[in-house]
Amino acid sequence: MIIVSGKIYVAPGERDGYLAGCRTVVEQARVAPGCLDFTLSADLLEPGRINIYERWDTDEDVERFRGGGPPGEQQAQILDGSVARYRISSVEDA
Repeated sequence: MIIVSGKIYVAPGERDGYLAGCRTVVEQARVAPGCLDFTLSADLLEPGRINIYERWDTDEDVERFRGGGPPGEQQAQILDGSVARYRISSVEDA
């Protein structure tokens, strides 16, 4: 299993618009082969922060869906961020 998790920052006044522009991407991801979960969400404490969480079956599933990343317009809105990919070897119920 692969988890992609992290945060990106956009201008606080642009966050809602940025997230609205991502709706189609989230819908497409959730029906993509190998996608177990995919969400982008507004942070409760930091006004310009967007939290990222994705869960996939394999690296190939991630790459097949991801392609070239966000479109240029969305990419230009990102001021900073930190996102990492984690390879999970086992899962236990909490």
